[in-house]
Amino acid sequence: MPSASTPAVQSRAAKETLGPPITAGVVTALVGFTSSFAVVLAGLKAVGANQAQASSGLLALTLTFGVGILWLSWRSRMPVTLAWSTPGAALLASAGMVDGGWPAAVGSFLIVGLLIVLTGLLPALGRVMAKIPTALAQAMLAGVLLPLCLAPFTSLGSAPLFVAPVVVCWVVLMKFAPRWSVPASLLVALAVIGVHIVSNGVQIPGGSLLPRLEWTTPAFTVEAAVGLALPLFIVTMASQNIPGVAVLKSFGYTTPWLQSMLVTGAGTIAGAPFGGHAINLAALSAALAAGEEAGKDHGRRWIAAFVSGFAYLVLAVASAALVTLVAAAPPGLLEAVAGLALLGTLASSISSALAVAEERIPACITFLLAASGLSFAGIGAAFWALAGGILVRWMLKSREPVHKA
Repeated sequence: MPSASTPAVQSRAAKETLGPPITAGVVTALVGFTSSFAVVLAGLKAVGANQAQASSGLLALTLTFGVGILWLSWRSRMPVTLAWSTPGAALLASAGMVDGGWPAAVGSFLIVGLLIVLTGLLPALGRVMAKIPTALAQAMLAGVLLPLCLAPFTSLGSAPLFVAPVVVCWVVLMKFAPRWSVPASLLVALAVIGVHIVSNGVQIPGGSLLPRLEWTTPAFTVEAAVGLALPLFIVTMASQNIPGVAVLKSFGYTTPWLQSMLVTGAGTIAGAPFGGHAINLAALSAALAAGEEAGKDHGRRWIAAFVSGFAYLVLAVASAALVTLVAAAPPGLLEAVAGLALLGTLASSISSALAVAEERIPACITFLLAASGLSFAGIGAAFWALAGGILVRWMLKSREPVHKA
């Protein structure tokens, strides 16, 4: 005869089973959103978005990849998580305004989405991407990130009272709780902004706190396609999608590649006219939903990803308010938070770029060209960095060894 306490025991066991993945899903969304949204805003504004357009872009990105996570995790029963392209946003910040302004940037976002879809549909395009030397792709990313990562330290000189508390918080949390270092520094930055708003009597329009999508009719220029869309696509694939596959594989999951490329490519296309630059497989935050923290049951960790999708949709509602507060920030504060968020990525990019001795000179050329801000024929430094690195690599590889007689 079954025990009367069996239903209660089963209910408690179910809660214990669901507790870890639900918690992990919420943490994944909080860390993923708060640790890099400042980078996205900096990137969108650099290529010409005004406050309303940047707010719309942040909202469009969060909505598209939130829905994408729900679909992919439900269909695959795997902890597949998505994110906006943080390295891509950093690339936008370094590229600056392109020929054609903000509409041309939006057109380049559409091209990126189409290329991502084609990568899933055409294996040949995936093979071409695989032939781009990892060292050069990482060196290009490191060069793009360098100016942003200098911002926290240059801002210390221009606005020490505003920036120092953010940097100190980040350093302390890096020692005791690294995962929360950027979210915590963001909270400190928001507190600094609050003090700044109150002490200076800054007026915040109530209507700007409500999320709203802003349509931009895309424009297409050769300079934007070559100098912005192509590097953005390469950075997104090399620094997000490929590492995202590797992270899931390390936890025993095989990423549904075709479905992921179709969903992220279609999501990028859908979000582009509203200011979204690119969505992709999550890399760093993917481990939060796929690892042990999401529960011992390997087959139920997809719930963590599914919950994170819902959490992202909730956070999307707060996107406009965050943009409005950041817009009232003292000069240099947003850039400082963005730079701190990218320091880990910069370190890993440099390490990867210089890991192989034979690749170091081409990688250094690529890094320096990307960091230089070179612009030629209307095309930005990221493209010329990759082209120059590949050329130098080919020249060094093609040299015939000299043998002594």
